[in-house]
Amino acid sequence: MIRIFNLNKHTDQPTLDFGSTRQRAALEYEAVVQPILDAVRRDGDDALLSYARELDGLGNQPLRVSQQELEKAAASISADVKQAVLAAIANIRQFAEAQLPKDRFEEFSPGRKLGWIVRPLDAVGCYVPSGRYPLPSTLLMTAVLAQTAGVHRICVTSPHPSVEILACAHMLGIQEVFRVGGAQAIAAMAFGTHSIKRVDRIVGPGNAYVATAKKLLAGDVGIDFVAGPTEILILAKDGDPKLIAADMLAQAEHDITASAMLFTTSESLAHAVSAEIERQLETLPTAAVARESIDKSSAIAIFPNIDLAVAAANMQAPEHLSLHHAELLKKVTNAGTVFLGAYTPESAGDYASGPSHVLPTGGAARLRGGLSAADFVKVIAIQELSPAALATLAPTITTLARAEGLEAHARAVEVRSTVEVGPA
Repeated sequence: MIRIFNLNKHTDQPTLDFGSTRQRAALEYEAVVQPILDAVRRDGDDALLSYARELDGLGNQPLRVSQQELEKAAASISADVKQAVLAAIANIRQFAEAQLPKDRFEEFSPGRKLGWIVRPLDAVGCYVPSGRYPLPSTLLMTAVLAQTAGVHRICVTSPHPSVEILACAHMLGIQEVFRVGGAQAIAAMAFGTHSIKRVDRIVGPGNAYVATAKKLLAGDVGIDFVAGPTEILILAKDGDPKLIAADMLAQAEHDITASAMLFTTSESLAHAVSAEIERQLETLPTAAVARESIDKSSAIAIFPNIDLAVAAANMQAPEHLSLHHAELLKKVTNAGTVFLGAYTPESAGDYASGPSHVLPTGGAARLRGGLSAADFVKVIAIQELSPAALATLAPTITTLARAEGLEAHARAVEVRSTVEVGPA
């Protein structure tokens, strides 16, 4: 049974900290992960294959998925699945194109031209979970963004890639797909081995081993963020208990550590949702997982007023924030992504509406939103000064340079007033 905390009563003190689980997991797994990273850095493929066989069950299968296997997978999926994949790709690509920054170079003041150029990363690694639930959607939600940004090389690692994952890779034209997971996959993409070439950034969610490996290697390779247990927070003054319960269970079935929260001002709604969760669990095929998530990692909190509920939600900075009342959006400051209205379930964002489902968890939404096409490009500032513009800036530059004791900086400006420089 889900816990209900009535904050109108002083005796109820809820524990609603999404971040603590992630922090504990990273500390707990660090001692296991670090030796794996060190071994792959030192021994390359020898260590990678050893760990893949021991931890991923690679057996005698080749590490790299062949082109023939990718083609066979694409040919074997049903027409309905293929059509769903194509529709999802189109929507994700459309949104990703809108997210990309555009080149700009113009005069900000006479003779002072400024701007930036946008260039894609050279290589990206996409980690695709394939444990309890293989997630071809994660491949789409990462690789399509990278392709839209113009990334030339995409490497996919997945310990047990399903037929659907392989089919999606083929449909996207991705040829580098490897049967390896965990910290060893992250290490291989970060350092490079004979089989898996180094990438510039690693994206995609994973278990605690993956999250810890990304955290430890963040200085060696770019990452999206350190992801922990998935979470949803629903803000509703009122609403249909069936819809709210369904959304909470959709999150809870991911994993036993997933969090599903409801913040409301209605005591009657809180109890109705709790009862509806129990009813829906009776027929849910994934009830064994969802039940533990609901009982141990989820809660309903009743607030005296909606402003306090919104303030608490902003403090939580949830991965998924569901707002049943659109007028509350203007008060939201922290969320990985927002679902507005009763007809926008989190499932839509997981698969097909457009924005990536790779999102910050454990309070990291205080710092950034979800993965976007902009994560796969570099915005490189450019500047060009005319002689007159440099002369205007010269007193500011030379004064500040000499204040810092950097005489050569000042002279690099002043020397230009004594020589004639031809056109670029």
